[in-house]
Amino acid sequence: MRRTVFVLAVFGVLICGGYLAVRESVRWAVAHPGPALGVGAVVLPLLLVLAVVAVRGMPRLRELRRAAREGKAEAEAEVAAMAAAAPADPTAPVAPVAEADPPATVADAPPWRVEDFLALDADGFEQAVARLCERDGCRDVQVVGGAGDLGADVLATASDGRRIIIQCKRYAETHKVGSQDVQRFGGTCFTVHEAEVAAVVTTSTFTEPAADYAVTCGIRCFDGDQLVAWSNGAGPTPWG
Repeated sequence: MRRTVFVLAVFGVLICGGYLAVRESVRWAVAHPGPALGVGAVVLPLLLVLAVVAVRGMPRLRELRRAAREGKAEAEAEVAAMAAAAPADPTAPVAPVAEADPPATVADAPPWRVEDFLALDADGFEQAVARLCERDGCRDVQVVGGAGDLGADVLATASDGRRIIIQCKRYAETHKVGSQDVQRFGGTCFTVHEAEVAAVVTTSTFTEPAADYAVTCGIRCFDGDQLVAWSNGAGPTPWG
């Protein structure tokens, strides 16, 4: 309701402002016909160019908005199906990072390569990402990946208090993270998990539609090269 009122108020201000600007412009043009012709010769082509650019960008914007709606709807349907099948116990503790060491840890085998992460299974990859978070100052790090994770594989709190939600995608180089992957994550990371920083970390890369959708929704994309740089201390963290 508040958003609707705000949008209507802004729309009203724009209409009133536009009307007043046009009225004053017409008065000035009538009083100064010579300069008005010169200004019109410059302004009208510029307005035409801006209109063409806006019209060309509208289909792409509509596509991104539709993708966002589809991703959110899919996530909501998944949440409803899970709730109907097995109601969640809000008092049940979330599994912390396992104490047992994975086959290789960040501290044990520097420098890391993409192949080292691919050598881990899916659970081991999530554990490795969680350990990277712990190494770089995060607290309350939890690995929650698995059936019913609703897109969240690693939960953490940054040193500045921000809530971090990471989805881990251990994909081969030829298997890019697609827009559907990011859409499903986008439908839950903010609304369900209340992320302040949402990131998808992969051993592969992202398709262009996936990257575009991520930019639209504020999701950070971390590909294999960035993951390797992060793990070796040569690049930023997903929340940095």
